[in-house]
Amino acid sequence: MKACPSTKPMIKQENNSKRGRASRNKGASAEREVVKILNEAGIECRRGYVQFREPDIVGIPGIHAEVKRQEKLNLSAAMAQSIGAAKEGEIPIVIHRKDREEWKVTMRLEDWERMFKHEDN
Repeated sequence: MKACPSTKPMIKQENNSKRGRASRNKGASAEREVVKILNEAGIECRRGYVQFREPDIVGIPGIHAEVKRQEKLNLSAAMAQSIGAAKEGEIPIVIHRKDREEWKVTMRLEDWERMFKHEDN
């Protein structure tokens, strides 16, 4: 006789898909929030299209921006993602915040220096 399959894996899988959906929604909401802030500051940009492998924020010349809104952000991993996805000549940045905190931008010091050297010329 065959044993009846357990429903526990299905429940776990269902909870994981709900968490995944909630995480994607939170990420999309964060991206919309950052785009709105930047557009209001006069920086024209838009959300990137995942299906076209674009960065989270598109339209800032020379910048590859990833957006993260997580309570326990692994900033090194987020920077590695941005660095790995940045095209030649783009400066990789991570725009991030925790709930109820202000937005911050993280980038490599060498890129920050490069931006200021560029402005002086």
